[in-house]
Amino acid sequence: MTEIDAKTDALVPAWLTVPDIAEKLGVEVTRVRQLIKEGQLIAVRRGENRALHIPAAFIDEDKVVKGLVGTLTLLRDDGFSPEEMLEWLFTPDPSLPGTPAQALSENRGTEVKRRAQALAV
Repeated sequence: MTEIDAKTDALVPAWLTVPDIAEKLGVEVTRVRQLIKEGQLIAVRRGENRALHIPAAFIDEDKVVKGLVGTLTLLRDDGFSPEEMLEWLFTPDPSLPGTPAQALSENRGTEVKRRAQALAV
C-alpha cells in the first residue's frame, strides 16, 4: 500500500474504507484485502489514522466496476505505480470526455483500455 499525496487525494472525489467496501460487496474484510493484494483494487493510506482507503468510484452497487481490473492490469504492465494509476484514472481526459474512472462507471471500458494501451507505445 502506498501513502497518497495531497494532489492525488484531491483528484478522487470520494473514498471508502476497507470495511465499507466489504459491506458493499457483501464479503469479509479479508476478501477485500485479497482483492487489493491481487491488484484488482487500489488502496492507499490516508487520513489521520492512515487507514486504507479505496476510491468509491471503483464500486458499482455491489461489485467492482466493470473493466477496472483489466485497466489496472494494463496500467501496472505499463509501469504505473498505484499513485500514478489513481492520478491517471481521476484526471479529466477531454477525449473521453470526463475522467477514465467516470468512463468505466458508465460502461465505456473499451475506450479507457484503448487509452491505457496507447500509453505503452
